[in-house]
Amino acid sequence: MFTKRVVAIVMAILVLSGFNTINKPQKEDPSSIAKRRKAERSNNPQIEKKIDELLSKMTLEEKIGQMTQINNSEIVTNAQWGNGADLSIEIKVDTARLGKMLRKYHVGSFLNGIAVSPETWYKFYKDLQEYNMKVSRLKIPIIYGVDHMHGPNYVEGATIFPHAINTAATYNNKFPEEMARVTAIETADLGHQWLFAPVFDLSRTPLWGRFYETLGESPYVAATMGSIFVKTAQNETAVAPYKIGATAKHFLAYSDPKYGWDRGPVDVSDQALYEFHVPPFKAAIEAGVKTVMINSGEINGVPVHASYRILTQLLRDELKFKGVAVTDWEDIIRLYRNHKVAQNEKEATYKAIMAGVDVAMTPYTTDFCDYLRALVQEGKISKERIDLSVSRILRLKLELGLFENPYPRNDRFKKIGSPEHKAKALEAARESIVLMKNENALPLNSGKKIVVAGPVANLKRPLAGGWTLRWIPAEEEIYPKDMLTVFTALQKEFTGSNVSIANNADEIKSKAAGADALVLAVGEMPYAEGFGSIHDINLPQDQIDLVKAAQATGKPVILVIISGRPRVIASVYKDCKAVLFAGLPGFEGAQAIAEIISGKVNPSAKLSFNYPYAVNRLIPHNHKISEVTLAHEIENPIALMPFGTGLSYTTFEYSNLQLSDSVLSNANAEIKASVTVKNSGSREGKEAVLWFIQDEVASITRPVRDLKYYEKQTLKPGESKTFSFTIKPSQHLSFPNEKGEPLLEDGYFTVTVGNLKTRFKLKTSANIN
Repeated sequence: MFTKRVVAIVMAILVLSGFNTINKPQKEDPSSIAKRRKAERSNNPQIEKKIDELLSKMTLEEKIGQMTQINNSEIVTNAQWGNGADLSIEIKVDTARLGKMLRKYHVGSFLNGIAVSPETWYKFYKDLQEYNMKVSRLKIPIIYGVDHMHGPNYVEGATIFPHAINTAATYNNKFPEEMARVTAIETADLGHQWLFAPVFDLSRTPLWGRFYETLGESPYVAATMGSIFVKTAQNETAVAPYKIGATAKHFLAYSDPKYGWDRGPVDVSDQALYEFHVPPFKAAIEAGVKTVMINSGEINGVPVHASYRILTQLLRDELKFKGVAVTDWEDIIRLYRNHKVAQNEKEATYKAIMAGVDVAMTPYTTDFCDYLRALVQEGKISKERIDLSVSRILRLKLELGLFENPYPRNDRFKKIGSPEHKAKALEAARESIVLMKNENALPLNSGKKIVVAGPVANLKRPLAGGWTLRWIPAEEEIYPKDMLTVFTALQKEFTGSNVSIANNADEIKSKAAGADALVLAVGEMPYAEGFGSIHDINLPQDQIDLVKAAQATGKPVILVIISGRPRVIASVYKDCKAVLFAGLPGFEGAQAIAEIISGKVNPSAKLSFNYPYAVNRLIPHNHKISEVTLAHEIENPIALMPFGTGLSYTTFEYSNLQLSDSVLSNANAEIKASVTVKNSGSREGKEAVLWFIQDEVASITRPVRDLKYYEKQTLKPGESKTFSFTIKPSQHLSFPNEKGEPLLEDGYFTVTVGNLKTRFKLKTSANIN
């Protein structure tokens, strides 16, 4: 039995060893903070001079105001703005409430919105900024942040693209570029210059309610497409004189909660953190992303908003990020309310600021301002630390040109929702829908009689999911009148009289007799964040029963899954003649689905995740060998359909896989891999060629396959093209240890492309045969 003395000795040892200090805020001395500020200065002397001048004149309260972000509900006359189906609601700035925010607290940032007309947005932001510039002593403009997640989803009449999980499935880098460009063009004039996108998290569990916001489960795809989005949005010249600041979110490992619940704890080794979760954010930073939003959860027991290790040592010192780190919704408050690592909001504020937070999305109160001011006055947080964050914020505003062009403009609204932009969204939808199965059921010719059924068959809102017009849209009335559903799109694509709808199993049975095929549209209604977290990824039983009722008719069943994540369909998959995973294809998605069913469009998408076979087999494509080693495990499917696969209405043959050499003799050598791909079918098609590498033996267990490169091209019937991939050891063969240090080890590597494999050797020493 432990005595009190023994317990005291043990606790003393733990404290001395550092065990009890892991979650204590780190306090940098003023000289080190000054050094950090100097290192973060840009190459623009005019901007840095302006920052220095402003900091020298600003009061403490003015500086803290710049670090505060308030929700727009606190400054409008209609506090219920955002609820209901009325898009024409007039929103006005409440000058009395805004006046307090600006005069007493000098708030420098506001956020949020719903889809209202461009004219309404214009007037709202113009009034907001004009009032701010009128009362701001130093004429510092406010900056406004909006979650435009898949196009300008908070602007009425704007262009809505597929969600990111679909974008990844295109394996076509032009689509993140086009979405970023359209988003910038359709929002910058409205004052929406702080773009809370894109998401660099990885899809790790479909239980998680934000699965669809990710670019899939591959770090390479997330890094590649995400960084393209960032570069395009931030460098789009068509929005001049305005500029956009993108946000990489959510730093770090937010998408891998242990039990699948949003904002839940993440338990992950440092090595896995560096291998899978860091690379996309590293790419974002190298692409020049101006802001980072922080993970609302915790990593290995430490809430990220209180983690100096994650927000300063990793983000700033290792990854060299110099921009603005903003909290997510109420996440400083959550440090004491939810995580219980602080006794009150004041202590939570101290921990968050000392960890590395720059802007607090409070978002309903100004208590943060009062607490932070008190902490500085008490000497617990230095003025130098405040200046560090404020310099970052001012630099963001200066680099975006807000000081020169603080007000919106209303002379370019014709670009919003233009036919040209919507055509780009339609093309993205066409290439984002995965044909998972086809037993000669598709395409259907124009003379076929079709019965359409399913809970999402004649609804608009499931096609675009959450973050569309509203955070969680609930009313069909808010959607564009000309937007198609799966049912109406099929009526338009085929002869209208040949397409009918069945509302239940009895109607399916009665109408099936005169039909050539049944199209069952199943899936989910819109959700966002924690409201989308679920405990069971099976397709709901009532939908399974409906599919089985359709199958019982003996007519070919074409299953269309409209969902923000995969739902397990193993019980009905075998008896479906064709299966489409449509994901969340956006406002143009129904037309894209209909065109694929008719054959007007040849599908070319490939899954951006392993489609699970069973609810308890949630294994990504880049899993470890040891996860599936026993015979009975191998016999059972890891996935219903693997990552990186998808069918077409033509066929492609891979041949002549060649390497320019079989041995890499040093770390700077390169091997060029090439493969011939032939369209062996009868119609033109697009093929995404994916290159995987496996490290056969290593000191740290390696993924069974790791995507390193992809390329997509169009091939005509009978046409062959050569696809190539240059393998660079430091980039493609190394892997991190638990400290993030790259390891490059001699040995054999397997290259896989299509159904072909070959191997080569890295031999930089005499220690390998």
